[in-house]
Amino acid sequence: MANSNKKTCLDIEKLPKKRVWRFLDLVRWEGFWFPRSAVPSAMTFRHTFTARNDDVLLASSMKTGTTWLKSLALSCNRRNGGDADDPLAAENPHFLVPTVETAVHTKKSIKIDIYDASSPRLIHTHIPYSLLPDSIKTSSSKIVYIARNPKDTLISWWHFFNSIMPSIPLAKAVDSFCAGVHDFGSFFDHVAEYWIESRKRPEKILFMKYEELKNNPKVEISKMAEFMGKPLGSEDEVEKILWKCSLERLRNLEVNKKGTTYVFVANKTFFRKGEVGDWKNYLTPEMEEKIDRMSREKLEAIGLFL
Repeated sequence: MANSNKKTCLDIEKLPKKRVWRFLDLVRWEGFWFPRSAVPSAMTFRHTFTARNDDVLLASSMKTGTTWLKSLALSCNRRNGGDADDPLAAENPHFLVPTVETAVHTKKSIKIDIYDASSPRLIHTHIPYSLLPDSIKTSSSKIVYIARNPKDTLISWWHFFNSIMPSIPLAKAVDSFCAGVHDFGSFFDHVAEYWIESRKRPEKILFMKYEELKNNPKVEISKMAEFMGKPLGSEDEVEKILWKCSLERLRNLEVNKKGTTYVFVANKTFFRKGEVGDWKNYLTPEMEEKIDRMSREKLEAIGLFL
């Protein structure tokens, strides 16, 4: 293992590098820009993870509803417990459902061993589909992917980084977003990869849209639970899960008001607005058109409208 880790480090040093906004270091791996610190874990995951047929992998580009997706999937898995057995009341969703490439940056050890295949795992990744472990692609394990309108994704991403780093000019953020030079690479390529594969293998990948989840949550959460092999028994059960995972409830839990899961990122940072259309308060017509043009070229051309 030591030799393997040394080889990984050497490989990373050879990758193309770019400093974004004078403080964020990215490296280009297999056609996608990654935070440098996430690459070793992403490489290890790709080359050593052995999937079970009953594993569930949640996947997303950054700031597309990941926190909500983790909360909902976890609650579907653990719904047989009573209110006293609600893990969301005690821990942040990102601690309970680890993101494989960033789990090493949690302030305390996560409870799930990502590489322990002795029981089914519910885990998450921002890694593009093309870079997932072969065992995930070839097994009967399930993937639940969530996508979001790119303009709202950008604004959420911009606010998130402004809360933990020096302020980023919005115009530069738009340029980087459209160029695909940000964490985990091009939003448009990321979404397109999972969308295309979900059309080929709908039994393997459930492709969800954030806006549909907001507009019709009961139908969408029931669809997701069924897909995961955890069908919900009643409308009351659905409503209870939606309440447990609501932004208002999660934001006001003590663990999310004051706690910290990741180093340098307060839990409250993950609960801002969660609104559809918030981009209208920030983007100029020129910025809007630039992003819309990318959507037309990259997404609408393959039949995906966000």
